[in-house]
Amino acid sequence: MKIWLIGAYGIVSTTAMAGAKAIEKGIVEKTGLVTALEPFKQIDAMIPFNFEFGGHEIRSLPNAFVALQEHWEQNRHFEFQILNAVRTDLERVVAKKGTALNCGSGIRELGKIETLEDEGLSLREIVERIENDLKEFADKETVVVNVASTEPIPKFSEKYHGSLEGFEEMLDKDAKDFATASMLYAYSALKLKLPYANFTPSVGSSIPALKELAREKNVPHAGNDGKTGETLVKTTLAPMFAYRNLEVVGWMSYNILGDYDGKVLSAKDNRESKIVSKDKVLEKALGYSPFSITEIEFFPSLFDNKTAFDFIHFKGFLGKLMKFYFIWDAIDAIVASPLVLDIARLLLLARKKEIGGVVKELAFFFKSPMDCDIVNTHEQFLMLKKWFDQLAKA
Repeated sequence: MKIWLIGAYGIVSTTAMAGAKAIEKGIVEKTGLVTALEPFKQIDAMIPFNFEFGGHEIRSLPNAFVALQEHWEQNRHFEFQILNAVRTDLERVVAKKGTALNCGSGIRELGKIETLEDEGLSLREIVERIENDLKEFADKETVVVNVASTEPIPKFSEKYHGSLEGFEEMLDKDAKDFATASMLYAYSALKLKLPYANFTPSVGSSIPALKELAREKNVPHAGNDGKTGETLVKTTLAPMFAYRNLEVVGWMSYNILGDYDGKVLSAKDNRESKIVSKDKVLEKALGYSPFSITEIEFFPSLFDNKTAFDFIHFKGFLGKLMKFYFIWDAIDAIVASPLVLDIARLLLLARKKEIGGVVKELAFFFKSPMDCDIVNTHEQFLMLKKWFDQLAKA
C-alpha cells in the first residue's frame, strides 16, 4: 500500500517510514503495532505489510533520509544499523512543496520553510497543486495521513464550513481567512476518494462540509489527534476512578517537550488547540468536570523526548482526600509512528469493504475521536476489535 504523509519530513513521518522498511527487511519486530496483535492477525492477508511513501512538506530538504538523519542525530531513538539499512529507501522519498496556510506563528520557528501560498496562489490553485501531487502518486491502495504541526483553532464560519457547497464557495471566493492547511489537504484527499486520517489536533476533515464530502464520495476518514502518551494514560486511568466510585476533584498535567513539535507548541495560538484536545477527555471519561490544569512548555534539550508530570487529587470513603502521581517519559515518535501505520492499514481495509464517512471505530487511536464520545481506552479497544471482526468476516 501507499501512504501520503502531510508533514513528510517530521520525526513521526520519517520514523514511521524507517520502522516500516526495517520491519519489511526483517531487522526489527512489530512491537508497538496494534495491528500485529492476535485479534488483528487477519489483516496481513488483506493488507500486506509493504509500504511506499510520499508526502507534502514545507521545510526545504533534499529527501526523507536527510530529515531522518537530522532527527536521529538529536534523539538517537533507534539503533544506528537501522538508519543505515533504510537509507536508500528514504532517499527515494522526495516530498512535494506543501501549504501552511493559517498554521500559526509557531510554524515560523521551524526555520527556512517554503509554502504554496508564498507563491501567491489562490485557494483553488493551492488545492489544484495538492490534488495534482496526489494524483501523480496515488493508486487505489493509497491513504493520506496528516502528521503536520498543530494548527491554531481556526476562524469558523457556518457559511463556509457548514456545507460542501459553502466550502466550494470559500475556495472560489479565495476566502483565505477561513481556510487552513489541514482543511485543504483533507478536501483534496477526500475529493480524490483517498482515505484520510488526521493524526493532529488540527481541524482536518472534522468540519461538516468535509464530512459531507466523505459521505458523498463514500470514502473513509478518521481523527483527531493521535493518542500516544500522557492522554493515553489519562483515558486509561480515569475510568479506574469511575469504576471504584472515587471522586477526582483535581487533575494537573504538566507537559514538557522539545524538537520541532515543541517549537511550534511554544506559540500560544498553536498550543491552544493541543490543550483543548488533551483537556476535554476528563469530562467524557468521568462524567463530570473536575478542576484541571493542563500546561505544555517547550524544553529544548529534550528534543523528541516528551515528559509529563500528572498529579491527581481524589476523594475516597468518608470524604478523605488522597493523591496519585505519575510520570510519562517517552520518545514521541516511537510511540506515535506505529499508529500511523496501523491507522493507514485499517482505513485502507475500510475502503476495500466500501465503508464511507467517519470511521468512529478507530477512536482507540485518537484523543478527540470524531463522532464518538467514548474516550475510555478499554471500551475503545473492544469497539475496534468488534469492528475489525465484522470486516474480516464480511
